[in-house]
Amino acid sequence: MAVETNVTRAAPAPPPSERVRVRRKRERGRYEREAIDAILDEALIAHLGIVDEQGQPFVVPVLHARDGEVVYCHGSLASRTMRALASGAPACLTVSLIDGLVLARSAMHHSANYRSVMLLGRARAIEDEGEKRRALQAIVEHIVPGRWHDVRPPSVKELAATAVLAIPIEEASAKVRTGGPIDDEDDYTLEVWAGVIPLASSAGEPQPDERLLAGVAPPPYALAYRRPGAA
Repeated sequence: MAVETNVTRAAPAPPPSERVRVRRKRERGRYEREAIDAILDEALIAHLGIVDEQGQPFVVPVLHARDGEVVYCHGSLASRTMRALASGAPACLTVSLIDGLVLARSAMHHSANYRSVMLLGRARAIEDEGEKRRALQAIVEHIVPGRWHDVRPPSVKELAATAVLAIPIEEASAKVRTGGPIDDEDDYTLEVWAGVIPLASSAGEPQPDERLLAGVAPPPYALAYRRPGAA
């Protein structure tokens, strides 16, 4: 016999703004910081979009790291994107993780299972040397946890030539698709295989640099490398 319980479920978090509200397939939208942070933390590459003063859009891939309430990005001081963002241009940062290919019975219903984040905002150029070092450490540790303390830190000259930006996580949303294909009802009678081909990123065996000093073994974090959240 089933026992009824009064369980109060928390209401879904609302979007922080209309600009980041998911409109197409709105049931896939996620606005909780826990979901947004997890995707930002697992992804290795972000894409950073701007529109320059002539109205030309540019989107560039960047290495990033989330540190609390901000996402750090870095690049050359000579970079057009970094200069534009440092001067206050609006930014759009996105990350995407693909988890599977969704094969439907009809061509038009093929899809993919994915997790993505879109972040809008204005970047803050980091000028303080101490904060810049901490931001670069966060980026290195995001890529390979444990690596920062093994390597030579940035020199004063390297810091001076590097732009580091912080984008606040104030206006962001995630979009997530899971599950199998959604076919038209009549197509379920077709003798066509349908389902999901799971996809996952995995690390191979570390390959030593040709000028590596003799006797230097790969560290444990290289031998057992995996992304946070990866199965």
